[in-house]
Amino acid sequence: MRQSIELQVNGSFYCLEIKPHKTLLEVLRDDLGLTGTKEGCDGGECGACTILLDGEPILSCLMLAIEAQGKSITTIEGLAKDGKLDAIQKAFIEEGAFQCGFCTPGMILSARALFDRNPSPTTEQMKEAISGNLCRCTGYIKPIRALAKLVTG
Repeated sequence: MRQSIELQVNGSFYCLEIKPHKTLLEVLRDDLGLTGTKEGCDGGECGACTILLDGEPILSCLMLAIEAQGKSITTIEGLAKDGKLDAIQKAFIEEGAFQCGFCTPGMILSARALFDRNPSPTTEQMKEAISGNLCRCTGYIKPIRALAKLVTG
């Protein structure tokens, strides 16, 4: 049995026929081809599937797609505007704040939510914002350095 849903993703509207048990992560990756949202643990532990839902970071592996109807979804693909990277994306590149890149989209989206609420967060607030995103390659020093660069200029 399939269900019709309408999702707003990165400013575009999509009408889809999906199985009601599909997670938002599955719909984003499999149905919409937005593979920047990663599938890591599939249990809400790693943060690789982090997206913004009405501006707040959520784990898309833990949410049914039908629950996202009527809400604004932003994935890593939706941060760049008019061909220009978001300031956080640029800072991550400039500081080499990624290695394999698997955790990077979730970290960047978590940080974007923080900076949207508070343009001058403290280092502790930055650490807290990305704390739900596990990184096994680079660690957290370079991402925090990239975020701090946005505050200090």
